[in-house]
Amino acid sequence: MRIPLDRESPVPLYTQIEQHLRDKILSGALPVGTKLPSSRQLATSLGVNRITVTNAYAEIEAEGLIYTRLGSGTFVAESTGMQRFQKQQIDLMQAPPPWQQAILRRFQVPSQERLERLAASASPPSDLINFAEGHGPEELFPAADIAKALFTVLRRDGNQIGGYGDYAGYRPLRATIVHILASQGIPADPDEILITSGAQQALALVASLLIRAGDAVLVENPTYSTAIDLFTTLGAHLVGVPVDEQGMQVEQVEELLRTVHPSLIYTIPTFQNPSGTCLSGTRRRLLVHLAARYNVPILEDEFVGDLRYEGHAQPALKALDPGGQIIYLGTFSKVLMPGLRLGYLVASGPIYDRLLQWKRINDLACSNLIQRALEAYITVGKYEAHLHRACRVYRPRRDAMLSALKRYLPAGTRWYTPQGGLFIWLHLPPGTTVEMLYPLAMRAGVEFMPGSLCYTNKNNDAHARLTFAMHPPDRIEEGIQRLGQAMTRCLTLQESIQPAVISDESVDC
Repeated sequence: MRIPLDRESPVPLYTQIEQHLRDKILSGALPVGTKLPSSRQLATSLGVNRITVTNAYAEIEAEGLIYTRLGSGTFVAESTGMQRFQKQQIDLMQAPPPWQQAILRRFQVPSQERLERLAASASPPSDLINFAEGHGPEELFPAADIAKALFTVLRRDGNQIGGYGDYAGYRPLRATIVHILASQGIPADPDEILITSGAQQALALVASLLIRAGDAVLVENPTYSTAIDLFTTLGAHLVGVPVDEQGMQVEQVEELLRTVHPSLIYTIPTFQNPSGTCLSGTRRRLLVHLAARYNVPILEDEFVGDLRYEGHAQPALKALDPGGQIIYLGTFSKVLMPGLRLGYLVASGPIYDRLLQWKRINDLACSNLIQRALEAYITVGKYEAHLHRACRVYRPRRDAMLSALKRYLPAGTRWYTPQGGLFIWLHLPPGTTVEMLYPLAMRAGVEFMPGSLCYTNKNNDAHARLTFAMHPPDRIEEGIQRLGQAMTRCLTLQESIQPAVISDESVDC
């Protein structure tokens, strides 16, 4: 055991040993049951008198932090010490060092902080039904197939998997992505594909390269909450463009391009997060035209575009790209499983080289092994089969949620019918706020994502995002019934029930 001793300090050596052991025990660094060195062993390793160690052990044993078992040795005991340690940690957080205080002021994650505050206001039951997660259920993760692909790669490639590999990503995987994109009408070349650690890293790379503090960024309002947090931490000024049943209201964009001069337009045009809406074909073409006219790059986030249950597909913005205007990002996490942490971006022109360099600075490269396994999985046709299976599973779940919404939610609640994706976006009835509804719903045993986290101004407190992919239909019905009860309770408390305006509009995307 290494204990730093200052032999020039006026603090006695036995006190230094005692304090070090106490801190390690209370912090959990020395867990309950850990056997400590004998006093003779520790004295020898530290170069001190044995009585020094004996005195230190006696002090912390008197506090109940350790105990001695005759013939066996000295062990860390169960105690109330952890409570004292937690109080110490709270005290430290109340008065952190000045450099930490500066970080707290400069680096804020508003959406996550608000969600944590809301979650702290409720104690959910053990059978909580979670409609907040942004992915499918664990039972649909193709873990067994991915495991087979891993073993195939280990046998086939041997030591080749041990290095970093190509910094841009495993080239056969990039070539496969090109084929996938071609089927969607998106022209690309393997040398325009950059493999990233999920779509989140792709988003972070582009944002940190293109945005400087004070820059304006146009986003859909509402939009992906973590993107809001990312842009905010970079010091961007977010300018929200309203969303309706046909996606971003692009008709408002030209005036903003003229007045705020944004450095980036961020959009999720297909099965948007959180609204589930799709940008119409007319608006897609107008947005691409305006971006080119005003020389503003577009970052197109296509996170679940393949999860379509009905309707007609619109072309990706990248398919309409006049040449290097649009950076496109995609991911395998939402369709396959989040733990893969593999996404990609498509960029043409000099920006690609800068993004590659920026990624190398951040994390060198993505896992060579996981990339090869994913490529092996995709090339045997498992990806397409999994995609079809996911759509077959998710559509009945979407329909079950829509049916339950009609039956159990109070008058005045509105929503759109998404033609794909993972989410249903609720417009809460007048008089209902997330601030009041969230703790009531959690106590009723159902969780949703507060819509206010997805708005640039955080003042819109009348929406909720529900994920229908996570649970089977019977569980969905139970969860929506609980949510309806919580909303009715909320309305009763607010004494402001309004006439019903129920909507289940559906549009092609």
